[in-house]
Amino acid sequence: MKPENTLENITSAINHLEESMKALVEKNEKEFMRSVWKASADLEYALFLFSLMHQEENPSASWKLDLSAKQVEVGPTLMLAQDLLKEAKSSFEAENFHEANKKTWMARRHLSRIHEFFEKMRRKSERAFSPS
Repeated sequence: MKPENTLENITSAINHLEESMKALVEKNEKEFMRSVWKASADLEYALFLFSLMHQEENPSASWKLDLSAKQVEVGPTLMLAQDLLKEAKSSFEAENFHEANKKTWMARRHLSRIHEFFEKMRRKSERAFSPS
């Protein structure tokens, strides 16, 4: 396993989030979700690679986010995830792998929130149009 692969996946996720923000502005939900899914896949793989690098390290309680709010503000959440990934990339390049792992893990949680929000919206929409 090459450490560059982890960095490539973080960079790719940042780029996919940029694409998702453009799709959000253009109100292209299909492209938006495709880009978010690709970013999420890149993050999952990066986190897998981090786990191989540091098998003894598990996400700590301090990495967990307060996600008590029911409503997700998609744009700000995307920007926060992208900012975390940019910080993760900088940390990785500075060989601070613990911090890079932490920021990547936190960004993944934000993207999970977006997925959950859109899944709830999709289910709600399906129920509204299904015969009773």
